[in-house]
Amino acid sequence: MAVVAQVKVEADEAGLRLDRWFKLHYPGLGFGHLQKLLRSGQIRVDGGRAKADMRVAPGQIIRVPPIEADAARGKTGPLTMNTIRDRHDGDVLSQMLLYEDEKVLVFNKPAGLAVQGGSGVSRHVDAMLEAWRNKKGEKPRLVHRIDRDTSGILVVARTRGAAVALTKSFRERDTQKVYWAVVKGVPREREGRISTYLVKESTPDGDRMRIARHGDPGADHALSHYRVVEALAQRFTWLEMEPYTGRTHQLRVHAAHLGHPIIGDPKYFEDDPNWEFPGGVQKRLHLHARRIRIPHPDGRGLIDQIAPLPPHMVQTFNLFGFDESASEA
Repeated sequence: MAVVAQVKVEADEAGLRLDRWFKLHYPGLGFGHLQKLLRSGQIRVDGGRAKADMRVAPGQIIRVPPIEADAARGKTGPLTMNTIRDRHDGDVLSQMLLYEDEKVLVFNKPAGLAVQGGSGVSRHVDAMLEAWRNKKGEKPRLVHRIDRDTSGILVVARTRGAAVALTKSFRERDTQKVYWAVVKGVPREREGRISTYLVKESTPDGDRMRIARHGDPGADHALSHYRVVEALAQRFTWLEMEPYTGRTHQLRVHAAHLGHPIIGDPKYFEDDPNWEFPGGVQKRLHLHARRIRIPHPDGRGLIDQIAPLPPHMVQTFNLFGFDESASEA
């Protein structure tokens, strides 16, 4: 028989937001459902009504109404565009969350979810962040972007001051970003740098970047480093890539320029009549923002976060026999 639980806040949970406390103890409880329980007074703290953004203190007693077993066990499954479609924005953000403090949020963005709005984009992270405005009415701010079809690390500032500091870290390249990619073929050199100029051009399929010459109108310098982690025969390679500059589609263009385009890339993987897409591999972009190291905006050391692979890349790694522990990222 379902019963009401009275749960005591532990000492190491001091200062947690109430919604994050529930995320920790009941990871499958959706944000929308949590809000309903709070609004109806079924969840209480020390006998009083509570809001999602209140901070809990050691020794407080949280009244938890009967919650479905799946919610308590966290059986929500991986985030994909199919599972995102009908869910509350706050719930989606909660499941994406890797790290938070009073100044910074770090998310693991699923492939297919746009960071900002645009033509044909009905749902995106920037709009979702409206659900996490604070008591002062401040909406968390984007400080960088990753492509819609790229999964992985996305850093967001919670305050105006943090946004200024984090944006400066990206602009001045104090930030280390590590991406994982699965590419066609095997590079001749096991590691190297790719230095080109890139220019943006409009096409019927949207903006596309192309290799340009120094001095060409609109051309910007782009520099990347790559390292071979593992290879499957001479057919596929798992690359670790670091962009030292932050140009649009930089790693995708550089991989193709190297002669080893990222598999599943709809823009830069040129059709080859003699090449067949491997069976058992989803035809989706295999590029993942794996790790970030960025100075904390308060100057208290580094934020160092790693994002788990998306389901389609987990499937490919398993099929190709790539061992995630082969990389430090």
